[in-house]
Amino acid sequence: MARYELVSFHLCPYVQKAAIALRARGVDYDITYIDLSDKPDWFLAISPYGKVPLLRVGDDVIFESTVINEFIEETTEGPALLSTDPIQRAKERSWVAYGSDLNLPVYRLMVAEDAAEAGSEAKQVRDHMARLESNISEEGPWFMGDRFTLADAATAPPLQRLLWIDALAPRLRLFKDAPLVRAWASRLVEHPAVRASTVDDIHARFVAYLKGDHGVNAQEPPSWLVR
Repeated sequence: MARYELVSFHLCPYVQKAAIALRARGVDYDITYIDLSDKPDWFLAISPYGKVPLLRVGDDVIFESTVINEFIEETTEGPALLSTDPIQRAKERSWVAYGSDLNLPVYRLMVAEDAAEAGSEAKQVRDHMARLESNISEEGPWFMGDRFTLADAATAPPLQRLLWIDALAPRLRLFKDAPLVRAWASRLVEHPAVRASTVDDIHARFVAYLKGDHGVNAQEPPSWLVR
């Protein structure tokens, strides 16, 4: 099979999700970064939604991060990221969907314009953390138990961003009712596949974006973020 190429944007959590799966499976791959504010014609020609990630395999293109990760699981060798048991596999895939959907409330919190909006969005995030808390394996160390799965890969990017926001704005108390999730998130960001899934300066890029330092949209940091 042709060498894999991941088409990426530096801050995209969905790209990171795919990169985690590639790293966890030990796949040697190429990565191409694009500017989402100035998408190249070649990218628009092969991306049906105009979104990243894309996985190019020779002349073939696969899109949507969950599909990409299941393709990686099916076509590469390495530690299994999905169970072979039908029920357990379906449960893991269900939590993949939940973890991926968590990116939206995290993003809404990231772009909150004032303290009231941030408080409202933080409440939504805490509700999601409570839901994860009531379903996480108590034995751990990963969400489903002793195996790192695609559910962990999907949830690691939004949880990583929440840890960063929590450090910048602890008064939001994002993990107030979710100590198990907080501990899981801390383990996730130290997993070798997660650590290797981003550019080295991802934290600095994230903080700059959060504070409004992104090109033509540069602005003052939101009031809720200022200590």
